[in-house]
Amino acid sequence: MSKKHKKHEKLAKITTGADAAGGATAPASDTAASTDRSLSREEYEAQLHVLQVELVKLQRHFIRCQDRILVVLEGRDAAGKDGSIKRIVEYLSPRETRVVALGKPSDRERSGWYFQRYVPHLPVAEELVLFNRSWYNRAGVEHVMGFCTREQHAEFMQSVPKFEEMLVGSGIKLLKYYLDVSKAEQVKRLEERRRDPLKQWKSSPIDAVAVKHWKAYSAARDAMLMRTHTATAPWRIVRADNKRLARLNLMRDMLSRLHYAGRKDKLVRPDPDIVFEFSPDCLEAGRLAR
Repeated sequence: MSKKHKKHEKLAKITTGADAAGGATAPASDTAASTDRSLSREEYEAQLHVLQVELVKLQRHFIRCQDRILVVLEGRDAAGKDGSIKRIVEYLSPRETRVVALGKPSDRERSGWYFQRYVPHLPVAEELVLFNRSWYNRAGVEHVMGFCTREQHAEFMQSVPKFEEMLVGSGIKLLKYYLDVSKAEQVKRLEERRRDPLKQWKSSPIDAVAVKHWKAYSAARDAMLMRTHTATAPWRIVRADNKRLARLNLMRDMLSRLHYAGRKDKLVRPDPDIVFEFSPDCLEAGRLAR
């Protein structure tokens, strides 16, 4: 074991407790304190290393069991999907790990069954597939920006629970996450993206109007969660204003929901103020950004 890894493991033993890492023992009423809590880079990297080791253990297990795992990540522009996915897959086997981020549909794809373009990318045995945005584009950007008709949107909302029930019924383990950020944080990140020459590839015309359509995206998000959160395929919300805590707790939640040999339940327990299952009460209580 390298000195760097030994240092990470030693520090992680100290910092994976609730106070430093956003563990499950944080008081539920102190939501702002929980999500604003900061980690030093050293603490963050130590905890990240431990969780990435757990992800490798998970992958070895599902390859041995021939499982199929599908993770869907949705959220507003600049919510942190790219960064989260990068850390999740960093040390996983590229042969059994795929990230799917589809571009604009072709004319042929637009003329077919809406879900058809996504089906070829579903996981086969021994695979972990992460969708960086998914069929839920129709519930979000397509709906808000007028890229689909009202009838197409209504048909999607009616069909998607049945589609996902088919996926889960076929044996796919489906995890759905919505990364939620405040308006102020989105404005900040989009401006940083625009200025950073290494991140300008992320900028798009949609980014330019994301803040302008904030309320419309909020309404679309709420409708999507209400209509597509099911017992078979539930939504988890990730409060993502703090990137480091969001990444760590997203990874913990994934690990806690998937069985694998040698899992340490205390280690993978997420902070319930940062990652929690959606319910209508979340909207009424203002737990999602407005």
